[in-house]
Amino acid sequence: MRGNSDHDHRPPPAGAARYGRRDLLQLGGLAAAGLGLAACGASAGEPVTAVPQAAVRAFWRHQHERGHLNFANWPVYIDPGRRTLKDFTTKTGIDVHYAEVIQDDEAWFAAIQPGLLSGRYIGHDLMVDTNGFVFAELVALRELVALDQRMLGNFYRYAAPRFRHRSYDPGNVYSVPWASGMTGIAWNPRYITTPITSIDSLWDPAYAGRIGMMVNVEETGNFGMIKLGINPEKSTPDDWRRAADVLLQQRDQGLVKKYYDQSYINALASGETWISMAWSGDIFQQNQSSGTNLEFVIPAEGGTIWTDNMVIPKYSMNPVGAMMLMDWYYRPEIAAMLTSGIGYITAVPAARPLIAARARAATGKARRTLAQIATSPLVWPTSREYRRLYHYVNVSGQLKVEYQSIFQPIVAM
Repeated sequence: MRGNSDHDHRPPPAGAARYGRRDLLQLGGLAAAGLGLAACGASAGEPVTAVPQAAVRAFWRHQHERGHLNFANWPVYIDPGRRTLKDFTTKTGIDVHYAEVIQDDEAWFAAIQPGLLSGRYIGHDLMVDTNGFVFAELVALRELVALDQRMLGNFYRYAAPRFRHRSYDPGNVYSVPWASGMTGIAWNPRYITTPITSIDSLWDPAYAGRIGMMVNVEETGNFGMIKLGINPEKSTPDDWRRAADVLLQQRDQGLVKKYYDQSYINALASGETWISMAWSGDIFQQNQSSGTNLEFVIPAEGGTIWTDNMVIPKYSMNPVGAMMLMDWYYRPEIAAMLTSGIGYITAVPAARPLIAARARAATGKARRTLAQIATSPLVWPTSREYRRLYHYVNVSGQLKVEYQSIFQPIVAM
């Protein structure tokens, strides 16, 4: 679920450096070497993640678990009561201070950037970051710690292949998924009775003035490219301009009611719009909490999958504890608790039968809620749907500026 920011897709709410300077310079130099290699002849969507694993292992040999961990996340984006964290502390002895301090990716980046640039601990050993512009910037600026792959046993055992192989972080060098969601099309069946199947419906004159698009340029830009058959993950600036042209035609023909932030869900439910770009988690939660029957589909041409990732910021004071907590969330029973609490897509398929078993053992409202989570296609997309889902454009620096300059004028109506 998203709010007023570009990347706020979660449910809304109801000092001293750890590393030695020599270690940091070593890792920074290795990442810089990878940056230089990737910059030569790379496509716009090619991420920068080349870090020699031998050097990473040498770095991790000097790190030690510290007994306390600071974890930064979004509001209401964990299981109620935080049992997953309490069980982690019981199992490991590591005390976790969990802070709901991230409201959107860009604002969070602006808040932590001064500390990272000055070589200071930002107060958090682990944080959640969405794939896209900010993740790409953190990687390009060498502000994330390359993960110790040997500490990700549960991840490699239980994560679905599609979550172990992500185009924006090949090799899982800097991140593992926390939760995911889809961007597709939703419609209100009170006004549209024929099921939507194609992205072209967002350009249908029959719905002129009743179409909702997103103010987020990564989202709307993706849909412009998908309509033209362009894979956003492999796109170029020329592709962006072609997509902008088709989006401008949509806007200038009066088809778009508005470019929405999180308020799109209210507009769709009230009838202000009849059809809209939408996030899967929003539709699931809206129908579950308000009794609406909004419909959602990944169009035949494709949609977007976004992923919130656990990452370790540079200067973390307990990177070993952070790695342990990352891998903890890939235990099926822990993944089941988290998914039951937030209703978003998990990377752990083995969590599903555990949720279904909990539903059978529960009664009343809890049983209905768990059964919905265990069976909803919005939480468990099919393989066919996954094949039609694309990540965002993965660019930073001047390419990010160029992308924004192309699409921002469209949504600023």
